[in-house]
Amino acid sequence: MERAQRQPETAGADGPAAPDQPTGCTLELLVHGVGGTTPEKMLDAPRTVRITGDDTAAVFRRAEDVDAENRPDKEREHRGTPVPEAYVWCNLTSGNGARALWLLLLPFMVVNLAHWMRPGAPGRPRAVSLYGLLVRLAGLTLTVLLVAAACEVALDLTAWQCAGTHACAARHSWLGFLSPAAGGWWSAPGRRLALAALVPAALTGLLWYLAHRTWSAYESQQPISRDPEPEDDSGNGSLSRPGFWYGRRLVARLRAAHTAAVLLTVAATIAVPTAALDRGPGGAQTLDAAGRLLLTALLVWSTAVVWVVCRRGRTEHLLDRQLDRHVVRRLPLGALLLLLLTAVYAGWSRPGWQSTGRLAGDTAFGGIALGQGLLVVALAAVAHALYRTRPDPWAALRGLGGPAVAMLACALGGVMSGGVCQRVADWLDGTGTSIPGPPVLLTWQASIIPPLLVVLLALCARLARHARRLARAEHPAVERDHPGEPADPERTRRIARTRAMATLTDDGPLLVGATSAVTLLLGAGALVGALGTDRTPAGAAAGTHPVLHGAAQTAQALGSWLIGLGFILFVTWGRRAYKDASARRTIGILWDVGTFWPRAAHPFAPPCYAERAVPDLTWRMATWTRATGGRLVLSGHSQGSVLAAAAAWQLTPPVRKRVALLTYGSPLERLYGASSRRPGAGRRGRPGRSGPGTSASNLYRLTDPIGGPVRLPGDCGPEVDRAPLKDPLAYGRTARHPLPAPILGHSDYQADPAFDEERRRLLARLRPDLPGPRHAQPDVPAAEADTGPEPPGGPGSQGSAGRSSA
Repeated sequence: MERAQRQPETAGADGPAAPDQPTGCTLELLVHGVGGTTPEKMLDAPRTVRITGDDTAAVFRRAEDVDAENRPDKEREHRGTPVPEAYVWCNLTSGNGARALWLLLLPFMVVNLAHWMRPGAPGRPRAVSLYGLLVRLAGLTLTVLLVAAACEVALDLTAWQCAGTHACAARHSWLGFLSPAAGGWWSAPGRRLALAALVPAALTGLLWYLAHRTWSAYESQQPISRDPEPEDDSGNGSLSRPGFWYGRRLVARLRAAHTAAVLLTVAATIAVPTAALDRGPGGAQTLDAAGRLLLTALLVWSTAVVWVVCRRGRTEHLLDRQLDRHVVRRLPLGALLLLLLTAVYAGWSRPGWQSTGRLAGDTAFGGIALGQGLLVVALAAVAHALYRTRPDPWAALRGLGGPAVAMLACALGGVMSGGVCQRVADWLDGTGTSIPGPPVLLTWQASIIPPLLVVLLALCARLARHARRLARAEHPAVERDHPGEPADPERTRRIARTRAMATLTDDGPLLVGATSAVTLLLGAGALVGALGTDRTPAGAAAGTHPVLHGAAQTAQALGSWLIGLGFILFVTWGRRAYKDASARRTIGILWDVGTFWPRAAHPFAPPCYAERAVPDLTWRMATWTRATGGRLVLSGHSQGSVLAAAAAWQLTPPVRKRVALLTYGSPLERLYGASSRRPGAGRRGRPGRSGPGTSASNLYRLTDPIGGPVRLPGDCGPEVDRAPLKDPLAYGRTARHPLPAPILGHSDYQADPAFDEERRRLLARLRPDLPGPRHAQPDVPAAEADTGPEPPGGPGSQGSAGRSSA
């Protein structure tokens, strides 16, 4: 693959030099799907040239097509087909091994999805704002839960319990200098806590660094500036708003608030037991006053953090380039200063202080669990009210998809935090009797894992029976789709089974909803059990029937191992993906689906690749069409179709008239139908208005488990969705297919003859007689000259996508 970027004659020094007349050139801009690929495979050529972009995301052409705009015979060479061009974006999600560590940020990614699953509700701005506020608060509790688990491991289990117990410290020689038996300077409990605080503080620094690095690379990519649009929550064309793919200000504000929350949690873990000692009998009056003052300062700064999170959500109707400098700089620095003061306060000499029992882990984890449960219930109430305003038959779980996903995010956070605490406690305490161990609530939460798995297995068995019934019902349909073919029962069963399995994707919301409801109920029971008694489930059931006591012991032991196994699997998958390219691609596919939407609820979630890809595609289409006056087909497969639709929404109406959208294997409705911000949301049943583009068409197969119809009416009369494609192309052996044709499912849509037919039809619907621009600059709003970067050059210019950042 050639890396040299060539400049065509149509690009001048000050921008693309537009021809006096349209060149008549047609372009097909291909966008690949999940998993990624190479430009050579996309273009079916051994030599490709990077036209514009960088090593992260770029546009490629065949080497012989670089100057197609300047060669009138190129159209004839392609036999009437457009000049192919490939946009490769796979490195945005799975380009290197470091991104495999994003797997540990899975709860943050899931809670961010809950923001985008809000039901559309025109005329309810306050309820919409309340929904976003509740999701942001849920994201904040996940951050506190993560750092609370780190503090439980480093401060409570290691520095407080194990280092303060002679038997436990003797088994771990690296804790010898912290043991009271050593009599060293670090053996005081307060100093041990201050030293152990370096572990969660380092975790804070890592999260802040990752969030800042990805913020600079993703959220800071500026889209083409347009005039501000009025606030409208009807869902009509929300992806076309100027600031939809530009969350620079919000992510910076949330990053500052969450970083401060982490530091304040660490400081509170140190300050609370120290101040409790100073308030007790024999405590120094000066230290008591200092402790009270420090706790007050921590409470005030924590209130400021919550206020910043609640203050303001996303701004989509305008391109907001400002940053909250005072918040970004002062909030984390103030929290860091309080942490340092807390460490000094805890390290002050207190003769006779010994570490016994646990720190306030039971209260902390119980408060977090209770807060998350109340937030999920409140979120469900708001979502139900929004859904009733305008019921959408395509909304997942009748508008409750967002609260269900938020509940899953909290459950994932509990599994990860509880798993690491349980396994570290088992490792430190070999006998199981020398230290008190982790908080009782974590043991109760582990006990709910076995019954939850039983419910999941029952749901999976129900889905399997449903799939078998569907497969049997599909037999007649398969035979009708291939009339006159000789009967082949095995072939028919295979096709019918593939179609039935493809429908299981549509049952995903049911599985998520049932899992979330059961998790909420069992979690509430675990919280009541932990708060009502200071014993484990097995201990609480000790005086009951032996069968019940045995079941409690089994659930406690099995749940503890399962919750630890879950955390080990997270770490193992991340380590394997760091070394294995194929595993890294698999994890990249997860992010392709989960990180499409911008970070609106949590700044430490994996970054939104669409905030780079959508501006890239928009700039490329806008500059090429305005420089050449030609027609363009935006061709997107799978997740690439979602990016293509979002980019088409960003185009201005004059540019849309020259652009056609062709999607195939598209999950727009199937995987993103639960979102009120999906392309075309709010346009149900409104004929004469299309979704993302002026001319659009969608191809799908009944055997595709990902792609499906998008259910949008087209501008030119017919529906955007074409009738389902035949799969396989031939039922039996034919002259054209002498060997058995494979069942393609989600792949090789371009091999179907319908693909070329639909592409030709879309090109014929475009207006080829539009005059090309006669000025040196692309036709962008005048305000852009002062507020945004200068548009890049023409078809071969170097700056289209790669230099569009601020």
